[in-house]
Amino acid sequence: MASKRDFKRDLNYMVFDVVEECFSIQLYNAKKTEVTNKLIDEVIEFRNSMTAKIHAAKSKKDFPALRNEVEDAAVDFIHKINEIQ
Repeated sequence: MASKRDFKRDLNYMVFDVVEECFSIQLYNAKKTEVTNKLIDEVIEFRNSMTAKIHAAKSKKDFPALRNEVEDAAVDFIHKINEIQ
């Protein structure tokens, strides 16, 4: 089922973008390392839980709800990154 693979790839891109941005913040402001490390841990936990949900999906009909959850989380992570900066 290629759709699961594409969905997991999109999820990983989102997670890697957040982690990369956190590392950039750490590079330019070492005082914010603790806060960004917590955000990295949070995004990795989210990725692990979403990967489990994707694997548990029985059909493609389950994907729209999962995609909405990922999109909402992405917006939330962006807001958290903006608050850190």
